[in-house]
Amino acid sequence: MFGKTKPPEAVFPVRKTEAEWRAALAPEAFRVLREHATERPGASPLNAEKRPGVFACAGCGHELFTAETKFESGTGWPSFFDAIPGGIATTTDRSFFMTRTEVHCANCGGHLGHVFPDGPAPTGARYCMNGAALGFHPRA
Repeated sequence: MFGKTKPPEAVFPVRKTEAEWRAALAPEAFRVLREHATERPGASPLNAEKRPGVFACAGCGHELFTAETKFESGTGWPSFFDAIPGGIATTTDRSFFMTRTEVHCANCGGHLGHVFPDGPAPTGARYCMNGAALGFHPRA
């Protein structure tokens, strides 16, 4: 993809071949996590998820966001105002003739979405994530 920068796979603890990722992931999750696609807005059932718990990477299970940081952004994608420390990594995305901050899983490098500076207090961040890149683990 034009202008896309991504850290080398070697920097992530979890590494798999393309064939291994394809075998492990649902087609939409593979498209998003490994090919940097974006799901259709409103497509994810995680948009409506309101239970206490943790949102994790659909590729490797690494914990990314707590339910307490989720908010309704009106964008059609699950949005969070803060990440779990050590959960994510970011890179510069210059695709589509703009510069954005791309968010990856810090454990496997999977593409999760982008972060924008228009979120609520206390951080002012809006982590706009693809639901296909996430799993949810309710708190008991």
